[in-house]
Amino acid sequence: MKRMSKVLLMSLVLPILAGCGIQSIPQSKNATEASLAEVSNQYKRRADLIPNLVNVVKGYAKHEEATLTQVVEARAKATSMQIDPSKVTPQQLAEYQKAQSGLSQALGRLMVVTENYPNLKADQNFRDLQAQLEGTENRITIARQRYIESINQFNNLVTVPPTSWTNSVMYHFEKMPQWDMSADEKATAEKAPEVKF
Repeated sequence: MKRMSKVLLMSLVLPILAGCGIQSIPQSKNATEASLAEVSNQYKRRADLIPNLVNVVKGYAKHEEATLTQVVEARAKATSMQIDPSKVTPQQLAEYQKAQSGLSQALGRLMVVTENYPNLKADQNFRDLQAQLEGTENRITIARQRYIESINQFNNLVTVPPTSWTNSVMYHFEKMPQWDMSADEKATAEKAPEVKF
C-alpha cells in the first residue's frame, strides 16, 4: 500500500515539477548560449571568406583600393570582438552587432563596386566566393532568427509565472538582451526594393 502511495504521489509531483521550470529554465539558457555560438560561428565563416574575396577583387579592380581597405578594416574590427555566450551583456551584444553590421555594409559596398568590372564578375573564383558568401549570409540570418527565438523563450520562462517563481527562488537569472538590428539595418530592411526593367 505504501509503495502504491509513493507511485501515486510521484505521478502527481513530477508533472508539477516539470512544469515549474526546474528543468526548462536551465535547458532554455543552454539553448540560447548554443544559438549565440552558432551565430558567432557563421560570422566567423563569413570572415574567413573575405581575404580570398578581397584578393580576387584586387586582381581586377585595383582602383577600388579605398573600398577594399574598408572591407579589410571592418573584418579586422569584427573578428577582434569575441563574445562569451554564457556571460553576454547588453552592451557587449550591441558592440558585437555593430561590428558585424559594419562588415556587412562594407561587403555590400564592395559588391556594388564589382558591378563595374565585367571581367571580375565572369571570374570563376569570384563567382564561387560570391555564392559562398550569399549562402553564409543566409545561414547568418537563420542563426540570428533562432537566437532571437531562444532568447524570447528564455525570457518568458524567467519572467512569466509559474516558471518565474522558480527562477526567483532557485536560479535568479535576469532577462537576456535581445538581438536587434542596427539603425542602418532597419533602414535597409524598411526600404522598398528597387526594381529596374
